[in-house]
Amino acid sequence: MTFHRKPTPHIGHVKIKVLNLDRSLAFYQDILGFSVLNRTERTAELTVDGKTSFLSLEQPEDVIPKQRGTTGLYHFAILLPTVKDLANIVVHLVENDVRFGASDHLVSEALYLADPDGNEIEIYRDRPASEWTWKGTEVDMATIPLNFERLLAHRTPNEPWEKMPKNAVMGHIHLHVADLKSTEEFYVKGLGMDVVNRFGPQALFLSYGKYHHHVGTNTWNGIGAPRPAENSVGLAYYTLVFDNDAVREQMIKNLESIGAEVKEVDGKLMTEDPSGNNIVLDV
Repeated sequence: MTFHRKPTPHIGHVKIKVLNLDRSLAFYQDILGFSVLNRTERTAELTVDGKTSFLSLEQPEDVIPKQRGTTGLYHFAILLPTVKDLANIVVHLVENDVRFGASDHLVSEALYLADPDGNEIEIYRDRPASEWTWKGTEVDMATIPLNFERLLAHRTPNEPWEKMPKNAVMGHIHLHVADLKSTEEFYVKGLGMDVVNRFGPQALFLSYGKYHHHVGTNTWNGIGAPRPAENSVGLAYYTLVFDNDAVREQMIKNLESIGAEVKEVDGKLMTEDPSGNNIVLDV
């Protein structure tokens, strides 16, 4: 997991908006195995290690259901430390009658499910980076059926899934955007990412340090898709963690040079991509 710790910039935290905090907490605790680190009337920070949080929930006062056909969250992706963990959660989800999809992406094996409000979640494990195939500057990725027989050979019946592993991290985030051209300029020129895969004219995958992607973007909700309402279920923001203040300051200068605004909101330095996805710039 060298792609998810300093000095490599990475996704540190994702905050999502939900309709009913208590209902969502039941799902994230009982099904996915998070614990609550901090709780207020309308927010909750979730933890896997009892010390830090990479996922939090918010129930805005005037929240409305998830809007279709907009920019915003496609899914956030939780990276598990071992193939054993992925195999064990497959059994756990089946035993709890949770519907999910699955894919093999060559670089990873992934499960897909949704929380009670339709916020999409990927849970995955990476294959070793030494097994990834690079063609020039692009990594070879695909979407093919997951071999469950091979995966489940790694399950450990004597150690069933009980909670999210303490070494799990926020692996990446995938966003609906309005167009790829302005998106690429923002993430490459503004935030210093590299394009590591192009899925034709439909999707763009970007990363730091030759990861297969820290950020995925797509126009599957339509080119020119509108932004969701501020109070809609979905993404509140995600956090990019940089190595130090100097690196962050350079990113801020890069963003301002392409016309992106960086402002302080509740003590956080925030920007937004051209499609209105909010990003906290952290160290």
